[in-house]
Amino acid sequence: MKLIERYILRRVGIMFLAVFCAAIGITWTVQVLQRINFLTSSGQSLATAIQFFSLFIPSVIPLVMPFALVIAITQTLSTMNQDSELVVINASGSPRTAVIRPILMFAAVLSVASFLVANFVDPYARYNMRSMLANASADLLNVVIQEGNFRKFSDNIYIQIAERTTDGSIGGMFISDSRDPNIDLVYYALNGAIANNNGSDVLLMNNGEIQRRDVKTGSVSIIKFDQYAFDLSQFTDVGGDMVLYAKDRHLSYLMNPDKNDPTFQTKPLQYRAELHKRLSNWLYPFVFAMIALVLAGDARSHREARVSASFSAISLSLVVYWAGYFVSDRAEKNAALIPVMYLIPFGVIALCLYVLFSGRSLSLPASWSDKIQDISEHMASRFRGITERITGRNKTSGGQS
Repeated sequence: MKLIERYILRRVGIMFLAVFCAAIGITWTVQVLQRINFLTSSGQSLATAIQFFSLFIPSVIPLVMPFALVIAITQTLSTMNQDSELVVINASGSPRTAVIRPILMFAAVLSVASFLVANFVDPYARYNMRSMLANASADLLNVVIQEGNFRKFSDNIYIQIAERTTDGSIGGMFISDSRDPNIDLVYYALNGAIANNNGSDVLLMNNGEIQRRDVKTGSVSIIKFDQYAFDLSQFTDVGGDMVLYAKDRHLSYLMNPDKNDPTFQTKPLQYRAELHKRLSNWLYPFVFAMIALVLAGDARSHREARVSASFSAISLSLVVYWAGYFVSDRAEKNAALIPVMYLIPFGVIALCLYVLFSGRSLSLPASWSDKIQDISEHMASRFRGITERITGRNKTSGGQS
């Protein structure tokens, strides 16, 4: 690899890592905030929560990688164009491949990495995630029922206890059960314990009462008991059986799924669509790199550049990715769309190759570029006017005071 190619590769690589790490951090934070109830409601330790949330990262990588790459390429090439480095490269007699080759090599490596992550790392992470969720549900008795706190045990069921003794018994118990929309049940007990009856978890309550309120009529009936058993197995047996979907399966399983898999029997086309999605989505880093090269790989004067190359490349990449996502989503119900999942990335690659090696340039029509530039300048002038008025008011109020 020549010196100029190593120079371009290094700049693109550094920019890619910066954008990629920032995007992963933001996306991971959003995922954590959306599922923070796993930590707050299940009573898991901080280490377990961090381990659980880290399993989201592999699923984010194939999504973030193409966009981080297109941003890195367009930003690097645009900066080199502004600094006249691309002009110098062309004037020195270097072939056009001096710019194209290192970027496409880097994009090819990222595409292979995306394929490996999506087909091997991500399914493994998803499996572990579902395993942790199942174990958390199975261990709910030990982590959720805590002294002095009202905790949500399941949908419309809340439990509160006064104390837990060293021998494992429970003192002072309250349960609110509103699963039936027509009946509200409230359980009180002076003491109790958690027992296992033939493999089923049971909450034994002693010396208490049950208040049964009819939601429609408002009438309340009270039943006192010496001992009552509240069945908990319906909430904890999910830990024994994990339901795995097509996204949770490895590539080898998608190629030859188990015919007795109940999920496969219910939605067989979903497994087929997921397989072809795995075999086509890994191309998008290379596709986006081609788009970036077409829109930002040529040396252009400032008069030619009506619209930012980064804006054009990212916008076009979003359109291409949205088209691929739309088709792959619809392919779960219509098998005729599966070939289109391959047609989109390969079609864009073929078009970009034609543009690159035919000496043509791909850009927005001049009228569109002028319109976008006029709108941007109008918005910028209005923003400057608002800023100047606010600044003037602040100066006036400051002088009066």
